[in-house]
Amino acid sequence: MKSRDLEFLYEIGSQRNIPRAWIQHLGVPVASNLEHTMRLVFIALLIARREKKGDEATIIKMALVHDLAETRTSDLAYVHKVYTKSDEARAASDLFAGTLFKDLHDVLAKYEKRDSIEAKIVKDADNLDIDIEMKELEEQGHKLPAKWKKMRKFVRDKKLYTKSAKKLWDEIQKSDPASWHLAANKWKKIPSAGR
Repeated sequence: MKSRDLEFLYEIGSQRNIPRAWIQHLGVPVASNLEHTMRLVFIALLIARREKKGDEATIIKMALVHDLAETRTSDLAYVHKVYTKSDEARAASDLFAGTLFKDLHDVLAKYEKRDSIEAKIVKDADNLDIDIEMKELEEQGHKLPAKWKKMRKFVRDKKLYTKSAKKLWDEIQKSDPASWHLAANKWKKIPSAGR
């Protein structure tokens, strides 16, 4: 059987072209699946380190594969999921078939079960990335983040698994999305700049 390793890599690259479904409700560009996954990896590692729990290698793998099946099923928003159900298990099976990454199908299955600390941490990170993106949109003057506030608070209180994720959610609400670049400004970092 011919290896599908290169096809797999191209398929992963196609995630840059998959808009997250809630773009329909926002009406503005939001992170692609690929961009979402990148930040999610680091959110998950942050939660794990704050919790002092979980195997980081497993967490990274789960974070990397958590939405991979969406290359075949697309991303369904919360409204879509009321009316449709995608077969992500089958999509993942087909995605990994014939590749050297077959073991990642088991990692994804463990993530979907949510019965390990690693899976719970990655799901918390998946949710928190939405809240970070909401803060970024709020910074741009978008009105929907305020409308979603009550729902996102419900997610914080009832859907997040770890104490660290709940605390991080609270921190996100008080955070300034521009603070990182304002603090790294050349005028502050290089006193002789502009002379």
